[in-house]
Amino acid sequence: MMTPKWARNKRVLLGVSGGIAAYKTCELVRMWMKSGCEVETILTDAAAALVSPLTLSTLSKRRVWRNADLLSDESGWRIPHISLTDWADVMVIAPCTANALRMAATGDSSTLLGAAMLACSVPMVFFPAMNSRMWANPATKRNARTLEEFGHKIVDPDSGPLACGYDGKGRLPSVGVILDETWAALCPLRDFAGRKVLITAGPTREYIDPVRFISSPSSGRMGYALAAEARCRGADVVLVSGPSSERVPSGVRPVPVTSAVEMKDACLRELSGSDVIIKAAAVGDYRAKDRAGQKIKREKSEFLTVELERNPDIAREISIRKSPAQILVGFAAETESVSENALKKIESKGLDMIVANDVSKDGTGFAVATNSVTVYFSGERGGPRPESFSGSKRDVASGILDAVSGLLM
Repeated sequence: MMTPKWARNKRVLLGVSGGIAAYKTCELVRMWMKSGCEVETILTDAAAALVSPLTLSTLSKRRVWRNADLLSDESGWRIPHISLTDWADVMVIAPCTANALRMAATGDSSTLLGAAMLACSVPMVFFPAMNSRMWANPATKRNARTLEEFGHKIVDPDSGPLACGYDGKGRLPSVGVILDETWAALCPLRDFAGRKVLITAGPTREYIDPVRFISSPSSGRMGYALAAEARCRGADVVLVSGPSSERVPSGVRPVPVTSAVEMKDACLRELSGSDVIIKAAAVGDYRAKDRAGQKIKREKSEFLTVELERNPDIAREISIRKSPAQILVGFAAETESVSENALKKIESKGLDMIVANDVSKDGTGFAVATNSVTVYFSGERGGPRPESFSGSKRDVASGILDAVSGLLM
């Protein structure tokens, strides 16, 4: 999990309504706390039958607010529906039942959760979760549209097996998706709003037979962090990724590929309309000239010779086709003469900006959670003007996008 630096120390108000998925909020609260956020929770009476208030209060290190607190002699004087929403930076309703959706859309303030939703002036994110026929009902759809018209974010439920025995659309999205949408609501920057950002990530695989391939240690974390950060900052993000175990960030359109040729073809298809192209993938430079149709048996020979041919230079091909208004960013993973090699690459490939790092250093480069990079600009962009960023890959992604933002017209 990668937490944006601007999301740390934020205040999250969680409203839990009475859907069976309420049990998932335990992990959600734990992850927010792990990210450095403070969490206050409003639990409806129906939700309290499904998840223990004591569990949520233990995880959040705060009391859990109940409907009885709205007019309670003991705590009503705190005016919780006002004080909680004044305190919060964002309000998340998960799971959001059909009734909670109705209450929010119609301004029903007869419960603590309803009153808090009505009083809330910070961003609100709703995660509907219910039976698929209830979600498809015109009344529910109308309420969801009303809330969107109010400017609130409605995240569609996932499809799959439901607690009622149905199989359809109505599941609460994963904790990862809820976190992504929370960060997007909290993001203070919208400098990529209305922009299309094309990002490549991960390794490529060049098969020499059906079971063996040439690749790199790239995990894809840097590219996925860039995709998550760009999406939070308002971009329409397309992520062309080689094989990776990283989760695609919510709101990002994935284009899975395997080989360098497939990645090139996907990038050229997506190039039109892209304002920024960031080539963060570790693309294989060579592929087998003749791929074996069957598994090569080791018993046949003591030595194996594989003739390799050069893969297409994706960044160079994009630079030839792109317009002057499009920004092309490359990566240089080096083990020596990092700045010299990066500056050569920025010219030879026609880049506007390059992100260079020394992958031989600990905590930098492939398959680690941190990175340390220096960005350089082309002469046409007033370069080289080196700028350095280090920290988690999400922090580094933020720095890289800050640099790119300065190039946007």
